Amino acid sequence: MYKLKTNQSISKRFKVTSRGKILRHKACKSHLLQKKSSKRKSKLRKVSIVNFRDKGNFINNLPYFN
Repeated sequence: MYKLKTNQSISKRFKVTSRGKILRHKACKSHLLQKKSSKRKSKLRKVSIVNFRDKGNFINNLPYFN
């Protein structure tokens, strides 16, 4: 059996925890920050967990991170 290739763009954007949960960064934090409140920007700084329903989309692209 040949080695499966990992999707590098996904492996750089997401991290897998030891329990198998997938961590992601929140969107809307890159530009147009002047009109966003400090409270909103601080909430966007936090890392969030990918919903378990979306986990199936990552399994084929991250074969060795399960």
